[in-house]
Amino acid sequence: MNGTVLDILIYVFDRYMLDEAPEVPEREALARDLESAGFGEANVERALDWLADLAGERNRPALMRPEGRSEDEDGADDAPLRIYTTDEMSRLNADCRGLLLSLEQVGILSPEQREIVIDRLLALDADDLDIEQVKWVVLMVLSSQPGQELACARMEDLVFDTPDTPAH
Repeated sequence: MNGTVLDILIYVFDRYMLDEAPEVPEREALARDLESAGFGEANVERALDWLADLAGERNRPALMRPEGRSEDEDGADDAPLRIYTTDEMSRLNADCRGLLLSLEQVGILSPEQREIVIDRLLALDADDLDIEQVKWVVLMVLSSQPGQELACARMEDLVFDTPDTPAH
């Protein structure tokens, strides 16, 4: 098995991050574990770089609400409009962009988190991203940020297809 970068990320997330108090090994030990599990060295290094970049996003300053921006007449907040570049549109199909918009609208993602998700999706270097991949990356981004337990739990329900309420 060689595995894509996303396969490796999902493996790491599933194996280490879903614990209450995750104990992720140091980079070298994690690389050895992943290579022992059958993942190729080049993709392991790319996945570990991806994770390091994600960890660095915690230090990104939050985007501030521009001065003078306020709620409109009906009380709704002026949400920022996201214009996708040509490259982003070619890599993120309409379904993926629609999922990101809906996650933002229901309060699972903030505009700042959406930008991190888009950045991390494009960093996967995959030409054909799909909704399942977007869900996993959203879950990874949310789980990497402090104070996002509720949003992360809501996203886990979407990723693992577990409804909040039992079916009648």
